[in-house]
Amino acid sequence: MQKFGPYLIFLAAMLWATDAPFRVHLTQDLSSNFIVLVEHFFDILIVLPILIWSFKDLGKLNVKEWLSVLVIAIGGSALASVAFTQAFKYVNPSVAILLQKIQPLIAISLAAGLLKETLRKNFWIWTLVVIAGAYLISFPRFIPQLFIGEQFNPNTTGVTLALVAATLWGASTVLGKYVLNKISFKVMTSLRFVVAFIFLLLLNIFQNSIPKLSDVALKDWFFLLIIAITSGVVSLFIYYKGLQHTKASIATLAELGFPLAAVVVNFFFLKASLAPMQLLGMAILLCGLWYLSRENTVETQAV
Repeated sequence: MQKFGPYLIFLAAMLWATDAPFRVHLTQDLSSNFIVLVEHFFDILIVLPILIWSFKDLGKLNVKEWLSVLVIAIGGSALASVAFTQAFKYVNPSVAILLQKIQPLIAISLAAGLLKETLRKNFWIWTLVVIAGAYLISFPRFIPQLFIGEQFNPNTTGVTLALVAATLWGASTVLGKYVLNKISFKVMTSLRFVVAFIFLLLLNIFQNSIPKLSDVALKDWFFLLIIAITSGVVSLFIYYKGLQHTKASIATLAELGFPLAAVVVNFFFLKASLAPMQLLGMAILLCGLWYLSRENTVETQAV
């Protein structure tokens, strides 16, 4: 299973990108807080029975691990999703998605510091290859188009929100790996959604951001259900299954499948063309991921 761990994470990350067209539509009429709340509501309908069945496993967690769960659920599941969705109102969704590539910088640092993961020489070589491929996907002209003249572009608020989401998701990767030492990926996924839902419900009540439910269009409910299933509970089950057998530092690089899939989704649904350099970047990223999976197998067996 060590060999396939990074591929499961890569698949889950690609599923995360499928919700962009639906999320863009939803942000036109609904608040980001409410969108993420409903996503989590649909998710807990699926995961709550799992959590109840495995309730005794929660006793295995100590104080530090419970704090990690709170950071993952409130930060990585709730606030990161809200910040990411809100960013769509200020910047092109592609920009918000591509900015998520700062996650490796965050997660690798935390993995080395908190999990004491040792990083071999070959790891850094293929890390650079994967990041280079992701960079070409994001910036086929090599230079990020963040400025037009002396004006910051895109909007500072949107970029800041996207970076906040990336930071929280990067930290959640490492903390998730830490908690998986005690509980199964099914329990971790269930616990994440349930705790996040409770927090989001309180947040929506406090900010009075829950609309009259009869005013929400049937099409919007359908889109919310799609997001909750494909890029929510299904992808996270796959993600945590892969994370059980993958080092956090490698997992965060496999998550670069997120921007890779986003480019493809944008091509088909947002009419964004693919530049030759972006196609080259995809090939480089996939090649780097394959070698990283080999590193993962060798290092896990050595441990």
